[in-house]
Amino acid sequence: MEAQQTRRCGSGSGGTEYEIDLNNKRQRIPSAAHKAKRGQRRRPVRTTASRERSENIRSLAKGWGIAVSDRGRIPASVVEQYQAATARA
Repeated sequence: MEAQQTRRCGSGSGGTEYEIDLNNKRQRIPSAAHKAKRGQRRRPVRTTASRERSENIRSLAKGWGIAVSDRGRIPASVVEQYQAATARA
């Protein structure tokens, strides 16, 4: 008979101690579940309003002569200038 490696995993709460024996087969289960879940990460959803706001900021910045890329993050300083300009309006 083949000897199995056993690992003990313990925890406790409120003065009560718990211990679980994990053989090699059971040790792989959390790892496989973790890998499957990692592949399911979702990207943040961009709303139409946020896209329009970004377009407005970029066009206003370009109108002011500030170099802004067509894609990617907008520098915080440009966003602050946009907010200051639109707050007055």
